Amino acid sequence: MPPGEIKTEIRVMIAGGGTGGHLFPGLAVAREIKKRCERAKILFVTGTKRMESEIIRGSYFDQASIAVEGMKGRGWRGALGLLKLPWSLFQCLGIFHRFKPHLVLGVGGYSSGPVCVSAKLLGIPSAIHEQNSYPGFTNRLLCLVVDRVFISFEESREYFSGGSLYLTGNPVREQFLEAKHQDRKDGRFTILAVGGSQGARALNDALVDALVIMKQRGIELRVIHQTGRSDYGRVLAAYREKGLQGEVTAFIEDMAGACREADLVLSRAGAGAVFELAALGKPSILVPYPYAANHHQETNAGCLVKAGGADLILQEALSGETLADSVVKYMQNPGVLKNMAANAGRAAMPAAAQEIANLLMGMIPL
Repeated sequence: MPPGEIKTEIRVMIAGGGTGGHLFPGLAVAREIKKRCERAKILFVTGTKRMESEIIRGSYFDQASIAVEGMKGRGWRGALGLLKLPWSLFQCLGIFHRFKPHLVLGVGGYSSGPVCVSAKLLGIPSAIHEQNSYPGFTNRLLCLVVDRVFISFEESREYFSGGSLYLTGNPVREQFLEAKHQDRKDGRFTILAVGGSQGARALNDALVDALVIMKQRGIELRVIHQTGRSDYGRVLAAYREKGLQGEVTAFIEDMAGACREADLVLSRAGAGAVFELAALGKPSILVPYPYAANHHQETNAGCLVKAGGADLILQEALSGETLADSVVKYMQNPGVLKNMAANAGRAAMPAAAQEIANLLMGMIPL
C-alpha cells in the first residue's frame, strides 16, 4: 500500500505495556499505519508505570492510562488486581467513547485485556500481537475475544485456540533496520553486553570476571556494557577496582548504534532482542532469563541458535571462565563469526511491522 494512500481519517487504539518489549513493536506498527494514512490518529493505552509514559512521550503519539495490574503468580496482590478489573473496564469504555476507534491492537501486557474486551463489547474489530514463543497469560485468554492473532514464532501457534493466526515476526524499531547499512566507527573487536533495560546481574558479573581472565591472558578488546540502572554503580566500581577498560553505562539510548559497533553481542533472549539481532545480522551469545514463564526465553534463543546465528549459554552454566572461552573462540575465528552473522540475518523478518499494518488496515471498514 503506497504511503498516504488512505485519505480518510482513521483512529487506531494500541494497548499494552509493562515493558519496552511490548511497546516498541506497537510503536513500529503505529509508524507504519501513519505511512499508509497521513490522517491516522493513534492512541496508546497503557498502565500507569512511569516507564510506559516515557516511551510513548518520546514517540509523539497520544497516550491514555488505565489502572490495571497483573494477577498471575502475585498472590494477594493478584487478588487486588482482579478487584480493579471492573474499574479498568469502566475507564476503557470512557476512553472508547471519547476516542471512537475504528480498530484496536493489543501488544501484550495487562492493559491489553480490558481494552480488547471493551472492543468486543462494542463490536469494534480487534487483534493482538504476541512477541514471545510462549504466549503471555493475557494473550492466551484474548485469542478467544479478538478477530486476528499475530505471532512472532511458529512455536507459539499451538498455544492459541481461537482467532485467525498469522505468522508475522516481531516488529523492530526502524533504527535497527537502518543501522544494518551504516559503517562502524571503531575497527577494534567489540563486544556489547546488554541484559535488557533493567540489566541482568548474572550477565554483569560474568562479563566482569571474563574481562579479568582475558586481561590476564593478554587479550584486548573494546567493551560496551549496559548494566541497568540498579547495578550501574556496583559494576562501574568493579571495573575500576580491577583495572578494566570499558564503556560502562546504565542505559544505552542508541541501542541500534551500539549493536552496529559490536562484533559479538552478549544478551538475554527476549523476543525484541532476538529479532533486533537478526535484523542487524549480529552474531550473539544468548543467556536466557531462567525465570521467564515456561522458559520462553530459552525457546526464543533456540530459534536463533537453530538457524546458526547465535550461541547459547544457560545461566546455570554461565561463569567468567565459560564466557571468556566463548568470546576468545569467536575472536580467533572471524570466519565463524561471519557465518553466524549471515545466518542471523537470514532468520530476520524485517517486514513484520509492514505486514501487521497491512493486515490491520484490511480490518477497518472504510
